[in-house]
Formats: sequence, C-alpha cells, structure tokens
Amino acid sequence: MQKMAELLGLRDECGEGTLGAPALTGSCLADNRLNLDVYPDGCRRFLQLFEQQQGEVLQVEFLRLSSNDCLLDTTLGSLPHLKHLKSLVLKGGHARDEFGSYQHGSLTSLPPDFGNLRCLTHLDLSFNRLSTLPSCILHLPSLRVLLVSHNSLVTLPEDFGCLSKLTFFSAMKNQLKGLPQSIGELSMLQDLDLSENALELLPEEVGNLHNCTELDLSGNCLLRIPDSLANLKSLRRLHLHSNLLVTVPASLASLPNLSRLDLQNNCLRAIPAEIQTLPFVHVRGNPLGETEPSPQAGLKSLHNVINSCMSSGSFTVTSEGCRVVLACGIRFYFPPGAASDPLRIHFCSLMPDPQWVKLRHHDVLLSRVLELQPHGVQFQQEVQIWMPYISPQTPHQHEVVVRTFSGQSWNDLKTRVKQERKSKKCVAHCCVLHFSWFLVVSRLVQNECKVPAEGTLLFSSVDPNIKVTFPPGVTKEPRSVKLQVLPVSAEEIEEITAHAECRASPLLYLSQDSTVDFLKPVRIQLPLPPGVTGLNLDRSRLHILHGDLEGQTWNDITSEVVLEFTHLYAVFEVTHFSWYWLWYTTKTYIGGIAKKVYERLRLYQVNFIALQRKRDPEQVLLQCVPKHKVDPVLKKLQDRYRGPEPSDMVEMFEGEQFFAAFERGISIDMDRPDCVDGRLSFIFYSHLKNMKEIYVTSPVDRKGQAVKGQVSFYRGAVPDSIPEDASRRRKGPDSLWLATLPIKLPQLKPRWDENPSPLYSFSFPPLNLGNAETGYLTQANLLSIARRVGADWQSIGLNLGLTYQQIERIGYNNREDLNKQILDMLFSWAQQNSEDPDCVSKLITAMKESGRQDIADEVEAIIELGRQKYSESIRRLGLQQESSTEDSAIAMM
Repeated sequence: MQKMAELLGLRDECGEGTLGAPALTGSCLADNRLNLDVYPDGCRRFLQLFEQQQGEVLQVEFLRLSSNDCLLDTTLGSLPHLKHLKSLVLKGGHARDEFGSYQHGSLTSLPPDFGNLRCLTHLDLSFNRLSTLPSCILHLPSLRVLLVSHNSLVTLPEDFGCLSKLTFFSAMKNQLKGLPQSIGELSMLQDLDLSENALELLPEEVGNLHNCTELDLSGNCLLRIPDSLANLKSLRRLHLHSNLLVTVPASLASLPNLSRLDLQNNCLRAIPAEIQTLPFVHVRGNPLGETEPSPQAGLKSLHNVINSCMSSGSFTVTSEGCRVVLACGIRFYFPPGAASDPLRIHFCSLMPDPQWVKLRHHDVLLSRVLELQPHGVQFQQEVQIWMPYISPQTPHQHEVVVRTFSGQSWNDLKTRVKQERKSKKCVAHCCVLHFSWFLVVSRLVQNECKVPAEGTLLFSSVDPNIKVTFPPGVTKEPRSVKLQVLPVSAEEIEEITAHAECRASPLLYLSQDSTVDFLKPVRIQLPLPPGVTGLNLDRSRLHILHGDLEGQTWNDITSEVVLEFTHLYAVFEVTHFSWYWLWYTTKTYIGGIAKKVYERLRLYQVNFIALQRKRDPEQVLLQCVPKHKVDPVLKKLQDRYRGPEPSDMVEMFEGEQFFAAFERGISIDMDRPDCVDGRLSFIFYSHLKNMKEIYVTSPVDRKGQAVKGQVSFYRGAVPDSIPEDASRRRKGPDSLWLATLPIKLPQLKPRWDENPSPLYSFSFPPLNLGNAETGYLTQANLLSIARRVGADWQSIGLNLGLTYQQIERIGYNNREDLNKQILDMLFSWAQQNSEDPDCVSKLITAMKESGRQDIADEVEAIIELGRQKYSESIRRLGLQQESSTEDSAIAMM
C-alpha cells in the first residue's frame, strides 16, 4: 500500500506529496478503499495503479471515480476484475460549465460483465447521462443501495423487481413517466426516492412495498395515487407535494406509523375529513387553502413548497396556466395556453461568476442569477416574472432592469419596478417568451429613440439640458440610439483630484445599433461645468474629452471640433458616438486626470469584515459589504458571530481580488479547491451578500491556553482599474498587503463544568474506549473531538467503518443541525466498538485517512497522557519490573 500511495503522489504524515501537489481529503488508497474522484485525472491514476500494482488493486472494496473524467470508458473495462468490490461511486457533477452549473458525467452505459461483481452492495451512478438502466445492474445479486439520480432515465426495466435485496433506491431528477409492475417485488426496500420526474400514474403494486418507511413522489405529474398505498404499514413519511393531485385516498389516514404527509403545491379540490384532522399533514399552497379569490377564473395556483434554504427545484406547467411562487420570493405567471403540453420547469439560483456575468460600466448587481430550464423553450404567450432585488443605494440617475443571457451576450429586458406593500421588498417585473438566465442590475438611466432619415431630437430625462439633435439626411436607414448620463458633483471631482479648480459637466454616453458613421454631423448640447457661465468663461481652460473605453484612454478633442458657447451651454458636432465629457481646469492636458476620475466613479467602495462564529470559534467568516451597510450587517450577525480581537475593516473596491493567508501556527484547510499556496482567492461584487467561511485549524495546545494567530489579506495582481490614490494608500513593504487581523482562538478543550455549550447539550451513555494501559477515551474526550470535526464528518464516518446507508440516515435524521450529525456519527460508532480494545487506534487512523491530522494529533495526545498516568501508577505500586515490560510493549505500538 505504501508503494501505491507513492505512485499516486499522496502526502505522507508530514504533508509532502511526491508529485508536488497537495493531497486532497479522502483521495488516498488506504487498505481496501481507493478514492480518486477528487482528482481531475483520477481514471489515469487508477489505470496506472491497475497496471503496476494489480494484485493490491484487486483487493479494493470501496472505489470512487469521477465520471467527468475523459478516460472513464477505458477504466470501465477494468472494473469487473475487482471481485471484492462492495461500494462503487461513478458520479458526475465534479466540474462546472461556464455558467456555474454542475456538468453531468459522460457515463451512458456499463460493460456487460459488470454483473460479475457479486459482492457489490452500493452503486452510485448519479449526475450522468443514462437514458436506460444498464441491464447488467439487474445481475448484481448483493446490491442493496442504488443511486441513479440526475440522469435522463425515461423508464425502468420490466424485471427491475429482481433486485430483491435492494433497500435504498433513488432516481430523483430523471424523466420517468411510469414504473414497472415488478417494483412491488422489492420486498426489502425501505427508502424510495422518485422525486422530480414526470410520473403520471403509479402501479397498484407499489402497495406491496411493506418495508418501505419513506416514499418521495414530489415534483411529478401525478393526477391520482392508488388506494394500495394504504397497505404500506411501515411508512413514516410520504412526500406528494408539487404534483397535480385533485384528491387523495382517505385510507392514508389509517397508516399506523405515518408521521409526515406533504400535500403542498397540488390542485386539491377536496381533502377527506380523516386526512384533514391529522396533525402532520401539510396542505399549504392548494386552491382550497386560498383566502382570496384568484385573479384569473379557473386558473390553477401553485405555491412554494421548497425550503427557503434550497436554491434549486422544479414545478410543472400545464396548458391551463398557473401561478408559481418560490421561497426566495420569485414569482411566475403562465397564462392559459402558454404551454401546449405539460412542461416541467427547473429553476436554480446561482452565484454570479465574474467570468461570465460581465457588468457594464457603472452597473451594480442587485440579485443572484436565476437559471430557468429548458433553455430556449418557446412559449405561445408571454410568461411574466417578478424578481426581488436589493434596493440600490444610488441616486436618481440609476434605474433597475432585468438582464437576460442568450448564451452569447446579456441583454436588458423592458422592466417595471415596484415596492410590495406588505413586505416592503423591491420587485422587478418583466415578460419573456423563452427561458435562459436572468438577473437584476442597476444601470445608468437610459433614454433611446429611433432616428429616421428625417432626423429627430433626443434629450436626457436625468438632465434635460443635455440634448442631441439629428438633422434631416443624417442616415439612410433608421437606426436606434441610446443615451446615458452620469452627473458628477464638484465635491466628487475635488475629492478625487485634490484640485479645487477642477470642474466637469455631466458624463455623457451615446451608442447606436449601427457600425456606420452618420452621414451628417450630430449636434450635442452639454451644460457648462458648475460655477462656469458664458460671462466668466476662459476658453483656454475648457476641454472637451472623448473616451475610448476599449483602449482605456481619454483624448482631448477640443482642437478637433468647433465649440460654441451660450450663457449656460457648450455645443459641438460629432459623427460617431462614445463617451463625452466637458472639463474646466487649469491643466493643459487632462486625459490622465479624466481617466482616473472615471475609473473611481465606476467603482463602488466596499468593506470586508472578518468575524468568528461563536459556537465554533475556529471558523472565520469574511463578508464583503458596501460601506454604508457595515454597521447594519454587524448588528444583524452579532448573535451568531463576534469580531476578531481587535476587529478591523479594510476598504476595497468592487471587482478587486484579494487573498487570505493564515500565519503564526494557524494552517489553512488545504482541501479547499480555492486554496492555492496557503491562500484563498475571492473576486466579489459589492452589492451582493457575498461571504466565504474560512476554516482555521490550530495545533493542539498542550498547556490548555488560547492559541493566537493572525490572518493577513493581500491583493492579487494589481488591476488596471484600481484608482491611483487607492494604490498610494497601501502600507507596508509589500505593496499588495492590505491588513492583518489578529485572531484569538479560545481554549481548545474547555472544562465541561465551566463552559457548557449547545454542542454538549445532548445526553449520551458513558463510554470508556481503549484499555487500561493507555487510558480510556471517555465521553468528554469524544465531545471535545466532535466540536472540531465540521463538514468532514461523512468522510470520517466512512473511514471508521460505518456504511453508506448509516451515513445517509444520520444526515437525514439530523438534517437541520450539523452538530447533531457529528455527534450521532461519533457515538454510533463508539457504542458499536466499545468492546474493541483496538478501537482508539482505528479512530486515529480514520482521522488521518480523512485528512484530519489535527484531530488525530489531539487523540494521540490524550492517549500519551494516559500512558504516562498508567506508568506512574504502576511505579507507585512497586511494579517496576513488570512496568518495563509493559512500557516496551506500548512503545512498539
């Protein structure tokens, strides 16, 4: 196994990788487990291992590979040789496309001899491109867990019931329209998830699943459910929300173990009295529950059934039309006839990636990106969308619009905005005929007109003194012209330039939908800068500037145009459009000044704040917020977080990149994909609630004192768009250094009786793991370990020997609380292994395999202390002769 680890380039205990790349959590070969799905080229590594160390690879029982790997097809041919294989994961979703969505894997089938894996009990083929279930799966006699979610399955094989040992089956997010009758033969099935499909009817044989405890049929097109469901005496949870049910059988009320029945988001017209009286029935979002009449007679009403923390889901639209309200506040109206056939709409809320969400100059992002699928689907009538957004803190020259992505470019939609009376939320409304990606932005107010051959007049609604006159004959073919204006106060100019004599007119931007210059000069009228009139005008100090933002230049074109002046205005003529700016200053050349001022005006100042989570102070949260929102954000978060000691804030600009590096004994979690050379990199937009939680791990403090360290923030390569004065303000020898915030981590092992916390508020039986020679690992020790586990608990649980099904069940039962998930996992393992004298060493090994050397060190420190106490006790009893022998044995362990 050591040779195989070296071949894979995995780190040893000192953290050094033979290939120079940091090893990732769980991506190592340990005994009978081989996890390669975290590597971009995991299949290549597997094939290399299979060729050079085949004997050891054939003993592997647990294997994880990414189906996004280009060598997957070649690798599949080798898998049937792994006769001892018990768990196989071939999932996609390990890569994202240019729009931030998870990419499905390339898996479309499996080799016929795949059925030779007689020991396989767990198979995960999620996030792939399966259109049919490979027939070889039906020949796996030991299969207990099968996951094929997020594929393209339309049907299941008729003999699907031959998987007689199956206890867990998930086919969520497929295209299943029906189920085979043989599904009733799955007598051992306990958990069946068929949500987010296109099921219209269920076979009566579903009622034969007598051991089924949870059945999820949500997000389908079910018109009715069979009465045979009343035979599922073991059923505890039945999910039927987001269907087209008109009624449900009264016999469901007789199920003895049922504790949850979700009927939300259906078309229920009547609910049996026996069902209504059940305390655990959820029916919100059905027409019968409405207190106000629908504005459209006969229109079906669909409402939110998705938990507010979810960012994706789906719903069904029929030819009758419907209204949909999502948990995040987004609303849709599909008029009757908008869709000719029932259509499943998938939605997803995405964080905007600066790589593809290209903001224009002076734009401010006000929402996340809403993705609606199928992309490009054509509706017969316009679909209305209402999107909530963050109210922009901008003056009247900005307006709010919904922007949509066509796959090539972003375009603005005709938008109306309003503030809702009850919630006071701002909402942007638009109409579309097809679906793609949508977001809400604040842009400079835009005035536009169609210029005919006869000419016309265009003026700004922000500043009516700005006019553009198109004379007759200016164009042969009509063309569209857009105008935007950004007023700039004298105070802003003086603050940025530090020159009291500088003045500037409003900034004017003109654009057109044609690449051809006008046939005649276009006449532009701009107001003179503040404090300047035609009576006191010194023409030598007046400059008209033309901005070429592609070349990042501002050119003085005063000598190239004819400037006319009135008492209040300057008038000049041009034949092509861009940015124009009128300046009044003592400088002879002001192109550099104008560029500097412009770049400052289009950037929004923000602050990032660093906070520590109160319940888990080893987690540090970074949040970027606009300057004016710092105090409200700190007040809102004070119950859950506290600032570093002392806390600090650092001013930055929208679009900047910065790094966070942890120093003085604090090591960053190298398993984060955005961690490079001990630094985390972020690019952010200022008006979003962007935040990153940084997990800080400190070394074990043997003295029990608080551990101190610091986190330093650095800029990346200096962007050209950062104003010069911002660069000048940087301090220290490193010009990229921003600030260093001290962080004080509290005592790692607080006394149980002095510092109770919610983590310790659960009741567990006393435990003594290990043996007398080394000292026992007690309940208090496990609680101390639990508070440091965090999101790695699933990987640790699997490496401790818990089954995948146990891990899934623990996660589901405690899905609202990460602390309970961790404690349930640790104490479930501890109670199962309390009689095993070697269980402590197994715990240490599992922590190391999961990439948690820090916890392994803490456990070893506890055991070392136990060894010392044992040695001291036998010496006090005068058993030195025996103790030397015992110590020798311990030292060899």
